[in-house]
Amino acid sequence: MKGGFYNILKANFLISEDAVKNWRFIVFCTILAIVMIASSHNAEKKVHQIAKLNKEVLELRSEFLERRSKLMRVKMESTITEKMVEKGIGPSETPPNKIRVIIKD
Repeated sequence: MKGGFYNILKANFLISEDAVKNWRFIVFCTILAIVMIASSHNAEKKVHQIAKLNKEVLELRSEFLERRSKLMRVKMESTITEKMVEKGIGPSETPPNKIRVIIKD
């Protein structure tokens, strides 16, 4: 046990006769670790992008609701009447008459 621990500390497993197998495994583990790190970075980037897009959607939704309510207020008959009175135009005193056209062949 004592000799095995010192061999690991001295890195004898990297310079022995069968070190080629060990180096292949170390290179494989290193490449695998790099791929895992890159994958986790990409996943984190996508999570942040999704959060940013969700925030933007909420902002756009609230802006849409605000503008829709403003449009509803502007389209109200009382608002239009007030604006027309400022220009000197008032509502009609007499109701409109229906014109019926009868076509005979």
